Amino acid sequence: MRQTPTNAEIITIGTEILLGEILDGNAQYLAKQLRAMGVDLYRKTTVGDNAERIAQAINEALGRADVVLTTGGLGPTVDDATRLGVALAFNVTLEYHPELWEQVCARFQRFGRQPTENNRRQAYLPKGAKAMENPVGTAPAFLIEKGEKSLICLPGVPHEMRYIFEQQVGRYLRERFHLNSTILTRVLHTAGMGESQIDALINDLEQWQNPTVGLSAHPGQVDVRLTVKSTSHKEAVDLLTELENEIRLRLGDAIYGSEDDTLESVALAKLSAARLSLCVVEANLKGALLGRFAHEPAKPLETQAVQAQKAFPNPLSEEELLHQCRDFRDKSGTDMALGVSLHPGTEIQEAYIAIVREKDEKLSRFTYGGPPENASLWAANLALSLLRLNLEPLPVWNSSGSSIQTPLSHDDKQTG
Repeated sequence: MRQTPTNAEIITIGTEILLGEILDGNAQYLAKQLRAMGVDLYRKTTVGDNAERIAQAINEALGRADVVLTTGGLGPTVDDATRLGVALAFNVTLEYHPELWEQVCARFQRFGRQPTENNRRQAYLPKGAKAMENPVGTAPAFLIEKGEKSLICLPGVPHEMRYIFEQQVGRYLRERFHLNSTILTRVLHTAGMGESQIDALINDLEQWQNPTVGLSAHPGQVDVRLTVKSTSHKEAVDLLTELENEIRLRLGDAIYGSEDDTLESVALAKLSAARLSLCVVEANLKGALLGRFAHEPAKPLETQAVQAQKAFPNPLSEEELLHQCRDFRDKSGTDMALGVSLHPGTEIQEAYIAIVREKDEKLSRFTYGGPPENASLWAANLALSLLRLNLEPLPVWNSSGSSIQTPLSHDDKQTG
């Protein structure tokens, strides 16, 4: 039997997924399970309900990977082509398994129904395949071993696929491939600093082999992904923590959170902790900023961090934005006003961002050269980042009144 390291590929089968009609949640689930088991995942492929193309995808994957998992195409209809595709890939015939037919009939009887003749297709498996019972559905899963490699075919129905993986496949993979590693990941979220700036600060860490560091740019923010593989869970946690501490030291306040943290959740938490209330003004953002506060937990108005919101359909000048923020803060009786106005351009777009308090008001201008459709999200993210920084003990603005945040130039890849 092969020792670690082991690598895998996932093949999702279904024309409805290939055409974008439904999302591929099965591959995401399997990827996380493989990661937790220390199995490296190098590719995910989607193929339609065509036996020849399924066979081609399987042969290509088995040429590269130790383990190939497929989901979908095990139902009773004509377009459920996975069984035939596997048979073609292994150059074998389909064999009828009466015991599988009995299992299918028994499950239908539990629901007071009778299977139709086309359900009998689910009792056929490629010659040499080992059936895996599916007690939560009618489609039996199966696996085929080819030398040191394994092909595992799972149903496409998510709860059936998950049940079979958790009850049978996980144990099979650990035993066959002697799996004793774990892969842990952690994602740090940054805002207010472009991808090229972050890369310049941590590029030496990005060259490590284990742990590894990768960047993922989005409009107005960049994610830093940390991944470590180890035979010891504690060692993996320690390595990940040590790396995270080093990155936090280098990037400082650009990091606003990790994992499930969002800019709005961090900003709202800081507002609540400081016992401050906020009103928000946006212009030409089409709800990109105001919508971020829509999911704030229902509270009495006097305990909500965001107590008033106002939207303008067209851009506001710097003076108009400051005036609206002052006026709205006074009328709403809130402690602070956050204002954003997006100004479109042919190549470069601008955002004015204002933060107004009783005795302190600041305005800054930022430029953006990414895809125009992402400009509103970029401006909203930048505004939320400035808000959470303005609530830190350290000052956000310099003595001249301008922002100490470096304006994002058009070559900073925060464009998604």
